[in-house]
Amino acid sequence: MKKYASLLFLALLLNGCDDGDLTVDTIDFDAATAASCPENNINTLIYKTKSQESLILQLPLNSIPNDATPVNDSIVYDINNSTYRVVYRAYDGTVGTENICGTIPPRTPNITEEWQATAGKIVIKSIANIGDPSPTDGSTRITGYTHNIVFRNITFLKPAGPQTEEEFVFGDYKTSPENMSFTFPENASQCSDKKNVYNFNSTSYLMVSNLDADLIVKQAGTRSAPISSTTNKVNYTTFKSNTGTLTSSYFCVSPVPSTPTISGTWDGTTDTSGTIEVTTVTAGTTNITYTHTITLKNVTLKKGNTKFFLANSFVLGTITETSASN
Repeated sequence: MKKYASLLFLALLLNGCDDGDLTVDTIDFDAATAASCPENNINTLIYKTKSQESLILQLPLNSIPNDATPVNDSIVYDINNSTYRVVYRAYDGTVGTENICGTIPPRTPNITEEWQATAGKIVIKSIANIGDPSPTDGSTRITGYTHNIVFRNITFLKPAGPQTEEEFVFGDYKTSPENMSFTFPENASQCSDKKNVYNFNSTSYLMVSNLDADLIVKQAGTRSAPISSTTNKVNYTTFKSNTGTLTSSYFCVSPVPSTPTISGTWDGTTDTSGTIEVTTVTAGTTNITYTHTITLKNVTLKKGNTKFFLANSFVLGTITETSASN
């Protein structure tokens, strides 16, 4: 009798072993970190995974800009199961990034259950992460952006029927800042009409446009003027990677070249305390060399709802001129 009882117990045990399928009643991705697939020029695909489950959010490209949202505002999209989609999937094995982002997904694991969101809203609140001020010049820099994503009144079409949740927290999705660099060559440049001075590197440029004609003159001394939206206007522009090489031929021409592709333009005229200062020193007696050092002081750069402090004092570069003495 004991022999038969043992066989029956073994049969029940084998029958109850996990065959890889996952039975799902509720979904919880609080402990998972959000990631994204490489951009494909059409969609942004953000996802969370854990052992045998994934939660995927699909939006049109640029739906989540790298910018802070106003304090009492949010970006809101309607889930329509076409351009704005939320999908939950369960698998019969461990799921990886390649199962979501792969051009040709691997054959395994297999999807055993899928919930399509048929209605609801995607609510996004974003903040810019700003680093601590530099102890040397007071400058701050953007270290990234955090986008908090919540689904409101979301309806999932489950195999057992629709299920609506008043609030489902997807969580934080973090993005990197623009490719900013503030390391420029010592020598700046000036357009032939004397209205624009600029300096640039491989990823960005800093320009003062509609320059006050009394600032860069052949006279030793220091002159300064306020930065405004009409005179001595400051802009910092960044470019997207792999869209072309920034060279001197980009500047002082009309129309402005279409490549490389602009990523973002930051306005430096938002703070009335900003000033431009030009210090000129001379050398020589017969042929006099004038070296103009251009310094931007107390400039705040802003794009959309995000801003950071350039520096208490930032040297744009030097302009050198030579002329014969009288």
